[in-house]
Amino acid sequence: MNDHTASSRHLQITFDAHDPRALSCFWRDALGYVHPAPPGADLPEGADPLAAWDEFLARAGVPEEQRNASSAVEDPHGHGPRLFFQRVPEDKVAKNRVHLDIRAAPGLRGEERMAALEAECARLVALGAARVRRHEPAPPLSAGFIVMTDPEGNEFCLD
Repeated sequence: MNDHTASSRHLQITFDAHDPRALSCFWRDALGYVHPAPPGADLPEGADPLAAWDEFLARAGVPEEQRNASSAVEDPHGHGPRLFFQRVPEDKVAKNRVHLDIRAAPGLRGEERMAALEAECARLVALGAARVRRHEPAPPLSAGFIVMTDPEGNEFCLD
């Protein structure tokens, strides 16, 4: 179907997680995203949206052990996809079939590109990610990238 009048779709990427809040905090900081406010809340500048969620869920009568069942982060400018994290009991047992590529060095080439990727890699490792391996540039097909995993073992690339 090739209907040029159809509008584009909004995208949400869902992660299964043991600790949705912690994993959402990692991806928030990795991507420069924000946690949205609870429904009906208008948070003042500088307010902690996670504290607001805790208060909202307590008022709603959600038992404390169920308050970390899900979490979400959004692009503060509304351009990127929303990321949703849902608690699941099972462990990740195989390589994920979909992974995110973080474009950390747009427009850069060669050693300048790889240095920018290494700097971003170091920042993300400090946030809880793990470095897996570096792939050197192999023009014209690859400009080079670094494979990493988030704190729960989901693979992603710095590209």
